[in-house]
Amino acid sequence: MDRQQLVRALTSDILTYVMHGSFPEEHVTERIKPNGLDQRFDDFERLMRLHFILRPDVVDFVEKLPTRIRNVKTQTKNVTSISRGTVDGRIDWHSTTQERYSRNPRDKALFVCEHRSENYDIEENLVLKALLAIIYDTLQECSRYLERDYEWVTERWKNSLDLIDTMANLFERNVHVRRIRSPRSYEPTDRMIERAAASRQEIYREAAALLVRYHETLAGDADAVRELLDRTAITPDDDETLFELYVLFRYVSAIESLSDEEFTLRTIESGSQEVARLTTDDGEQIVLYHDNSARDRGLSFVSNISEKSEEELSRTERIHREAQKITNNYFTEAEFSTATGRPDVIVLEVQREENSEYLITEIKHSTRPETIRSGIKETLEYLTFLRQDDELVYREPDVFGSGWNGVLVVQDLPDTKTAGVDNQRSIRILQASEVETQLSVILERIL
Repeated sequence: MDRQQLVRALTSDILTYVMHGSFPEEHVTERIKPNGLDQRFDDFERLMRLHFILRPDVVDFVEKLPTRIRNVKTQTKNVTSISRGTVDGRIDWHSTTQERYSRNPRDKALFVCEHRSENYDIEENLVLKALLAIIYDTLQECSRYLERDYEWVTERWKNSLDLIDTMANLFERNVHVRRIRSPRSYEPTDRMIERAAASRQEIYREAAALLVRYHETLAGDADAVRELLDRTAITPDDDETLFELYVLFRYVSAIESLSDEEFTLRTIESGSQEVARLTTDDGEQIVLYHDNSARDRGLSFVSNISEKSEEELSRTERIHREAQKITNNYFTEAEFSTATGRPDVIVLEVQREENSEYLITEIKHSTRPETIRSGIKETLEYLTFLRQDDELVYREPDVFGSGWNGVLVVQDLPDTKTAGVDNQRSIRILQASEVETQLSVILERIL
């Protein structure tokens, strides 16, 4: 499964689950956002806004602003003012007489004058001001990231830090921009955008087009989401995370297809990796976790080496235990667990009255035999050392469970002969193209 196939599948999943609010958006955004961004960017809208200002056409628009903004359209209108002792414009004698009569007929110093004034608050300018506000606000939020050497920042922004200052100065101090009022909450309307799009001036046509694109992005337009995932300015350094998210959504889809019960996709709470939960009529609960072994449910992957006496340890085990002791002794201010490694897995827990069943899934975005062997070993370790409230789940002689409790997902191996799911042992290995169909077969054995 190549990158484009992953992007297409994830685009569909995000539109189906995330954009409709049925899947915790934080779980997706924290994985596809650029490295180094803080938690403020864990909501989808803010990440989309960051992606929007990294678009080359947005940068181009900002580059041309200083010269274009001088020629914004205005409307002239007659403004009436009341003055005393001075004359500002043409005297409106009829109104002056009425005003004097209503106030003080003897006040010969009072005048009602008319003068022409430029009105900046036309529809096209409100569209322009709305776009500039989006760019300005997002740049302010991201300024400390744009000013540092992050690979996900496009070269044009990174090499044009003065352009960021230019944008800020223009929005804050430019006389033409300042004279345009801020759009109200419901503005710009569709009619305003259409009017700007039909303008003879290029600045308004481009502003309308960019604003439409921005709204489509936030609304979950398929092309916009696909572009978000596909652009190297946003996606992780490798495709491992995209592959993990793809497999995670396949679990969601497979569980939905196997059950007629209501499947609730929950918003992640702080410190929790639970992303989905299904409760059946008979009280059985199916819970889906991602990352860090669902520690909030008392699950862990801890080796039993620490429980053995010195005489029971093999030479290899003695090395592992001594290395752990040295590490804990050296790093005096940090806590290091004795886990087999940082579990970065998908855990499916089926909670029944008397016991629970588990499905542990390790993911390797690779076709290299060495990486696959490593994945097999890690999956077996996770099963062997899986603990619920510090108690081993699987004991002798079935330390790996039933043979259907562990899954390793790898990339497609089209030119390699492999065994089918029913002919494998201890764990099940699925290639990327098999996940869609074979995952439900494995789930049926667990559910």
